[in-house]
Amino acid sequence: MAALTLALDAMGGDHGPSIVIAALKSALSEFAEVHFIVVGDEAELLPLLQQQQLDTHPRITLKHASQTVAMTDKPGYSLRAKPDSSMRIALDLVASGDAAACVSAGNTGALMTKAYFALKTLPGVLRPALMSAIPQASGKSSFLLDLGANPVCDSDTLFQFGVMGSQAARHVLHIEQPRVALLNMGEEDIKGNDVVKATAQLLLNSPSVNYIGFIEGDDLFADKADVIVCDGFVGNIALKSCEGLADLLLNNIRANINAHWMTRWFVKLFYSRLQRSWDWLKPDHYNGASLIGLRGVVIKSHGDANAKAFLSAIAQAVEEAQQDLPTRIRDQVEHVLLEQE
Repeated sequence: MAALTLALDAMGGDHGPSIVIAALKSALSEFAEVHFIVVGDEAELLPLLQQQQLDTHPRITLKHASQTVAMTDKPGYSLRAKPDSSMRIALDLVASGDAAACVSAGNTGALMTKAYFALKTLPGVLRPALMSAIPQASGKSSFLLDLGANPVCDSDTLFQFGVMGSQAARHVLHIEQPRVALLNMGEEDIKGNDVVKATAQLLLNSPSVNYIGFIEGDDLFADKADVIVCDGFVGNIALKSCEGLADLLLNNIRANINAHWMTRWFVKLFYSRLQRSWDWLKPDHYNGASLIGLRGVVIKSHGDANAKAFLSAIAQAVEEAQQDLPTRIRDQVEHVLLEQE
């Protein structure tokens, strides 16, 4: 692995910097040539680093930030009123080239706004998109985008999401010819609104994208596509609905473990089997959404992430930085724009 530097926003998230420092300790072992710049309140972070015996580690730099973006801050307010926040400083390190990527579990809206302001979009890119890996029945992963950065999109924007997602799948998931699909209310060509239909035509006409057509919501995890494209409104609801259903099933089973003795053995057996499946599906293994289309790697960890989940986000940042994903997306978007002339 080539040496690189990552900036960690240590003050973001629901559980505070202790989660970030715990993940950092594991990351130092897992990524032996990566240097980490830990950004946040020095008075709060230094004792945590000392507790983990990391305060003098040669691959850790502590950078003080006097402000913290709260999870309740509005994006515009955080941009104007908190220029010295840990989130903004971490992003500025990427913009200046002092870090190859930024990882934050902080306020999603603030991160998207600050990242757009600090890094700007790549040449030719209309909108950045929030993209995450989701598990597939085959045991592999696929990318789903957009997850909420752009609730309303036109066909040109959705088409670019397909192009960017295809590059991400090719270089991060290492799939030579990623299958790109549009999430729709049916697989037939006549289904969907005008924007989805127009996007399908753009994807069909592009020799740079391996477009396979529409897929429905019940095929999200059926390994029918490597890249699944939709607007942020649809993507956010789809992903959170799936997470909510999984939680509902597990919680109902937990509640019935102490049911009547005649059914208790069956419930326990079924729960243990389902728990093993959930261990494969759970967000800890897939935590980390990429804000792609920007001039730098930005990874959004879940606000409720534990140390294992934040480590997963760090791993994603390392992979995208190693693959130089922004440059690969820039080159492909430029190529596609030339095709359309």
